[in-house]
Amino acid sequence: MQPDPPDAVVRPAGEATLRPGAIGFLDALVIGLASTSPAYSLAAIIGALVALTGVSAPGVLLASFVPMLLIASAFAALNRVDPDCGTTFSWVTRAMGPWAGWIGGWAITMTGVLIIGSLANVGVVFTLRTLDLDSLAENTAVVLVLTVALILLMTWVCVLGTELSARLQNALILAQTVALLVFAAVATYRGVTGNSPLGGLDPDWSWLNPFGAGGAALSGGLLLGVFAYWGWESAVNLTEETRDSTTTPGRAAIVSTVVLLVTYVAVAVAVLAFAGTDFLADNADEEEAIFALLSTEVMGGWDWVVLLSVATAAIASTQTTILPASRTGLSMARRHALPARFGHVSPRHRTPDVSTWWVGVIASVWFVAVSLLSENALFDSITALSLLIAFYYALTGIACAVYHRRQLARSVSAFLLIGVGPLVGAGLLIWLLVLSIRDLADPGNSYTGQAWLGVGPPLVIGVGIFALGLVLMVVWRARDGRYWQERPGIAGDRIVVEEDLR
Repeated sequence: MQPDPPDAVVRPAGEATLRPGAIGFLDALVIGLASTSPAYSLAAIIGALVALTGVSAPGVLLASFVPMLLIASAFAALNRVDPDCGTTFSWVTRAMGPWAGWIGGWAITMTGVLIIGSLANVGVVFTLRTLDLDSLAENTAVVLVLTVALILLMTWVCVLGTELSARLQNALILAQTVALLVFAAVATYRGVTGNSPLGGLDPDWSWLNPFGAGGAALSGGLLLGVFAYWGWESAVNLTEETRDSTTTPGRAAIVSTVVLLVTYVAVAVAVLAFAGTDFLADNADEEEAIFALLSTEVMGGWDWVVLLSVATAAIASTQTTILPASRTGLSMARRHALPARFGHVSPRHRTPDVSTWWVGVIASVWFVAVSLLSENALFDSITALSLLIAFYYALTGIACAVYHRRQLARSVSAFLLIGVGPLVGAGLLIWLLVLSIRDLADPGNSYTGQAWLGVGPPLVIGVGIFALGLVLMVVWRARDGRYWQERPGIAGDRIVVEEDLR
């Protein structure tokens, strides 16, 4: 007996489902942007990026956009034929089989677990600094307790309903974007008029050339850029709760990457014009605190504007990063790839309450455990994200071309947009994945600075997460093999590629 097709999941009569049509295009776009957390991402990478690439930093951010756009197009194409909240898990299962699909879903879930605590931590610290409570912001115990409380609060908001989540994100993204634009405008104006105490630089078109800093610097900068863009696919994870679910989420994902490109390049140019390269490179180790330093220099008594931007970005992303992991857990449970309880949907709120709470609690436990080990260990766990992100993005790009392989000869646009484009994006990400493994193998490239098992801690964490996933997959396969009965398929003739690609 053949298993049910992935787009016809059988549920018991009367079982609650996700609320269809809960959000529209604008809500999906906002959630995609909020998941990326532009202010937080820029604060986290801008110093290290300038230290690596100098004035080519805007160009590297431009180059990093290319694989993101290609993979976002793959997400859009696959969502048109399978609007499943499990995204990569469901699509890779359909195109390449259950083993690859399971580990892809695992990678998505674990990226959330690794980063949620750090996002909440930054949200707490910058909120306290915005309120001039610097002494509390430097109190480790207070920050730890408030961080866990924020994670659980945002988890609760996610359980309460997608509409509430979307309304909260609309407010947070507005505050974040306005603050960033104000900061960029003031920094650029003061830089070009020579009114900068840090010795700014005159903007030049050559800053948009990503190859100006050389090959090694470019590869390292691209890794940082991929991290900065990561998160836009949260819009697609809400596909079952979005109006026009086959088209709206994919378009929101693509548009969000374009908005991010404009924001990132504009802010990178602004901080270079205001601060030059030396200040940014000298403070690269400050991580998110570099925006705290810059905000005081740029905005003076209005520095709270930038602090608020980073705080709202981190808080917003804390919530939206929970969404992909919880929806992936729901999708996996519906297909019997995880225990059935992870597929429970709240009858009242129409959200996957069990998987959402599991994500929030595990993320809290992980954050507390790693933080108590050391702050550097926490940063190393975040660095390990590059492995997981590059892996499941590349897997999705390959799955798009494989699944649509009979459609590629229909037209030049189909060949390029759902074949060559996703494969090129996947190839670039695989190249970055290999470079990342090579670099992370050196303990000197870690925050801890000490070898774990003879290599850098981020590599141990990343490989360890994959290994744990493989073990859990084999164990669950032995207990319940129904999911593994599925066979990969291909897009049928019912798909109208020309119309879909418009």
